[in-house]
Amino acid sequence: MVAVALLLAYGIGTLPTAIVVGARRGIDPTTSGSGNPGATNMYRTGGRRAGVMVLAVDLLKGALAAGVGLALAGSTLGLAMGAAAVVGHVFPVQRSFRGGKGVATAAGVGIVVTPIVMLVLAVVFAATAKVTGRASIASIVVCVLWPIGVGLAGRPVAEVALTACMGTLVIFRHHSNIRRLLGRTEPRLEA
Repeated sequence: MVAVALLLAYGIGTLPTAIVVGARRGIDPTTSGSGNPGATNMYRTGGRRAGVMVLAVDLLKGALAAGVGLALAGSTLGLAMGAAAVVGHVFPVQRSFRGGKGVATAAGVGIVVTPIVMLVLAVVFAATAKVTGRASIASIVVCVLWPIGVGLAGRPVAEVALTACMGTLVIFRHHSNIRRLLGRTEPRLEA
């Protein structure tokens, strides 16, 4: 049953939100802007409405997968299914395993399974993005802090490990952003 649940969650994660939203606007996010099929790139290339739509659906993908796991067997399965959705978003089989960075999908998982920690991290994300002008820096900071927050909340080691794995995957997917940050060529978010 767990294997089927994880496969279902992976399938949820593979929904190509930015590609669907971009197609409706005549934009291919994989060839526009940063080339990343995610909310930030859609915001830059398709406008605020497109970015918000991608963000909302990607959050929902993580929240749905985590919510099913939470309902079936509690928070550890919720995080495991959420992690599977993040993997599906980052490595979708139908797109030759080339997907987004997983930030919004992971955030959706956190909202459902670790809501208090995620509320604090949302403030940290907003403040970091405002100060630096870069969503990538805010995303990386939150990914580092998520498992720490889960541990400080007294959650089981398995849950700390699952959040650390998701955070590590999201940071890994930011390798091009990290290179641009080091080279001082990472674009700023526009208000």
